[in-house]
Amino acid sequence: MKLAARAGRIVPSPTLRLMAVAKALIAQGVDVVDFASGEPDFDTPDPVKAEAEAAIRSGFTKYTASSGIDELKRAISDKLEAEQGLRYDPSQVLVSCGAKHTLYNLAEALLEAGDEVIIPTPFWVSYRDQVLLNDATPVLLETREAEGYAIDRAKLESCVTPRTKAIIVNSPCNPTGAIYDRAALEAIAEVALRHDLIVVSDEIYEKILYDGARHLSIAALGPEVAARTVVVNGVSKAYAMTGWRIGYGAGPKELITAMANIQSQSTSNPSSISQKAAVAALRSGDAFTRQMVGEFDRRRRLIVERLNKMPGISCRMPAGAFYAFPNVAGLFGRRSDRGAIATAADLADYFLKEARVAVVPGEPFGSAAHLRLSYATSVEAIRRGLDRMEAALDKLA
Repeated sequence: MKLAARAGRIVPSPTLRLMAVAKALIAQGVDVVDFASGEPDFDTPDPVKAEAEAAIRSGFTKYTASSGIDELKRAISDKLEAEQGLRYDPSQVLVSCGAKHTLYNLAEALLEAGDEVIIPTPFWVSYRDQVLLNDATPVLLETREAEGYAIDRAKLESCVTPRTKAIIVNSPCNPTGAIYDRAALEAIAEVALRHDLIVVSDEIYEKILYDGARHLSIAALGPEVAARTVVVNGVSKAYAMTGWRIGYGAGPKELITAMANIQSQSTSNPSSISQKAAVAALRSGDAFTRQMVGEFDRRRRLIVERLNKMPGISCRMPAGAFYAFPNVAGLFGRRSDRGAIATAADLADYFLKEARVAVVPGEPFGSAAHLRLSYATSVEAIRRGLDRMEAALDKLA
């Protein structure tokens, strides 16, 4: 069987693959500590679940408009205006089956062969593959750990060519936890405006911030920037609703309409029940989010402190999201009974087999020197997993 060439350009999501491996081992009775899963361990808030139950009881279980119900679009528009001063008509909002789906609809509507998309590294794994799936070329913009993963304006300029179509901005960032301040966003916006680029602003972790940090959407910098920015978000992370599969995009009407048309011919509407639940989350879920972020902060400090005490490992304190991204290059060259540790992938494999701890290697995120550990799990699990990692490291020669 001859498959389409695009199928050979990508690999399965490494985070989902590792989550599946960890869960399969757990199902077999193996005690695995899972630091791979990128989802909150909190349950969805009760008022949100109650709204879903009410939707079921009332018979709200049929098809909806393929781009989402007006009630949810209005809730999204109200949220963006209240929090960022952004005004979007419901026709400028698309509701999809998760933020990843929104991003894919955007890539389908925007990209074609010959186009280039600038992606700062490290990056969420799906950005590059979605660009490749749509016949375009990802251009990786290197950022440095020592500089807090800030975007260097000169490097950004050097990545722009006549073929550049868009730049992806992810703040707070998965996997680094870095955030962009106003000055950084203004520099990106200036380059985008001067070179006629679309800005893709992935804001899925916007509410998971620490130490008094506040989120600023690049689209809020002014009407010219907003006119060429697509804000991508969802309810998965902020409201512990990963399985409900609701994401959204807001931006220029022409582009959102094209994305909606593509969705109408692929998945049709997101779940009707989940849409009703998302309205409740956006209207009344922030108290829950603040409580959850407070607990994440406690875990963040624990995991980073412990990682920094391990020989050969250093870890920056993330400013947002719920991932630690330790540099493990100091362990390369060490050996175990299972073989040499030459890469982050080798170390991740060693931790899974020797310590029964699932972590994600940094290579798929664009960094060969790091691991990603989610601390969206209990303090007890974090301590147990780190104890196992320390014991495994003691066995390296």
